[in-house]
Amino acid sequence: MRLFLKSRRHHRETIVSFDELNIDPRFLKILKGQQITTPTPVQAQAIPVALEGCDVVAIAQTGTGKTLAFGLPALTRLAQRDVKGTRMLVLAPTRELAQQVNAVLETHARALNMRTACVYGGVGMERQTHALRNGTAIIVATPGRLIDHMQRGNVNFRNLEVLVLDEADRMLDMGFMPSIERILQAVPKERQTMMFSATFPKEIADLTKNMQRNAVRIQVGQMSSPAKDVKQGVYTVHGDRKLGLLATILREPAVTCALVFLRTKHRTDRIAKALHSEGFKAQAIHGGRTQRQRQQAIDGFRDGRYKVLVATDVAARGLDVHGISHVVNYDVPNTTDDYIHRIGRTGRANMSGIALTLVCPEEGSALRSIERELGNAIPREDWEGAIHIGGHSDRPQDDRWSQRKRTFTPRNGGGGGRGYGRDNARSASNGRSGGYEGARSESRDNSRGAGTATASRDARGGSREGARSGSRPPRRNGR
Repeated sequence: MRLFLKSRRHHRETIVSFDELNIDPRFLKILKGQQITTPTPVQAQAIPVALEGCDVVAIAQTGTGKTLAFGLPALTRLAQRDVKGTRMLVLAPTRELAQQVNAVLETHARALNMRTACVYGGVGMERQTHALRNGTAIIVATPGRLIDHMQRGNVNFRNLEVLVLDEADRMLDMGFMPSIERILQAVPKERQTMMFSATFPKEIADLTKNMQRNAVRIQVGQMSSPAKDVKQGVYTVHGDRKLGLLATILREPAVTCALVFLRTKHRTDRIAKALHSEGFKAQAIHGGRTQRQRQQAIDGFRDGRYKVLVATDVAARGLDVHGISHVVNYDVPNTTDDYIHRIGRTGRANMSGIALTLVCPEEGSALRSIERELGNAIPREDWEGAIHIGGHSDRPQDDRWSQRKRTFTPRNGGGGGRGYGRDNARSASNGRSGGYEGARSESRDNSRGAGTATASRDARGGSREGARSGSRPPRRNGR
C-alpha cells in the first residue's frame, strides 16, 4: 500500500488540467463554463483514487474544493451503470453545508440525467418524502433528519454505492456518532466510503476504522494549519471596548464583506442589533433561527444586501460565499479546529483574506492554547487601545510578576491611571453582560467610587511588595 501511495502521489502532483483526470466529459464543459480549469491539490490527488473505487480519507484546508474532489469521481462512476434507486449518500453536519454541497452536485448530476435531494431539518418533510420515496439517485442530508425519514420507511439504500462524510471530524465530534452508526447499519457493506475534512484528529481517525476498508489517506498541507492565503492578526482589548473596536474595523474601506463570529446565539443577536444601530447592514445567523431566516440571511450576505454577517459556529462549516474580505473572531473560539474553520471562510479559491481575533484578558489562555497547537504566535496588531494579555505559562516567574506590576497604580500614586481593581471589575461585568455594552459597564464601574478601586489596588499592591521582599502577607479581598 505504501508503494502504491508513493507512486500515485508522484503522478498526481503533475496534473495541471481536469482533462487529465478521466472524469466524465460532460463535466469538463460545466467546469469551463464556471472558469474552473485547474484542479486544486486535493482534487488532483483524490479524484484518481476515488475513480478506482477506493475508500478515501482526505485532509485538506477549507476552501480547497473538497466537494468536487468527491463529487466528480463519484458521479463519473455512477454514470457508467444504469441502476435505479438511491446510489449516493452525502452526510453533512449542518443545513447550510448540506445545501451548498447539494447545489454543487446538482449542477453536475443534471448533466447525467440524475436528480439530487437535499434533506435537512427545520422545514416540512412532505417534499423530502416524495423525493426519497421516488428513489432519487443522490441524497445530501444531515444525520438527524435522515434518521427521521428512515424511521418512517421513506428511504431505501439497497442500491447504495457511495457514502460520503463531509466535514467528517465535525460530524463525529458534534455527537453524531450514534446517528452515523444507525445509518451505517442501513447501508450495504459493499460500498465506497469517502471522508473529507479540513482537520482529522487522531482520536476521530480511530473511529473511522470500522467504517472504511484499506482507505487511502490523502493530506494536503499541514494538519491543523490555516490556509496560507489568510493573513491573521490579534487585537488585544478590554471586553467593554470590543464593540467599538469592531465598528472601527468594519468601517475600514478594505472591509467589503465581513463575517463576525461569536459563541452564543444571544450574543450574536445582540451584536447584530448593535451593529445595525451603528449604521451597518448586518444580519445574524445561528441555530436558533428558522431555516427560512437562516437562508434569507445567507442569500442577503451573498448578494450584497448585508455587508456583515454575525454568526455562531453554525456558519463556520461549509459556508461558501465568494469574496469575504474579513473574518473577525469577536469571541475567541474554543478549539483550534474551530479557529481554522472560522478563518477559512476567507481566502478561498486562491484569493487572499484577513482574519482578526479580538482578545480580552479573560480569553488569553484560550488564545495561547490555539497558538500552541498552531505552532506559532499570531501577530499582535498595534493600536491605541492595545493592552497586555499576561500569564503565559512558559514565561519565567520573575517576568510574570514584572508584567503584572505594570497594570496597577502604585500605593501612593493617586488617580489618573487605569487601576487593576477597576479593570477586574470591568472584566467581571463584561462576563455578565456579554462584553459589548460599554456604557452600562462604565456606569457600574463608576458607581463603585474611587475609594473602592484604590482599596483594591492597595491590597493587591501590598501582596506584590511582599512577594518581592521574600515574605508574602495573606491576601485580602480588596473588592
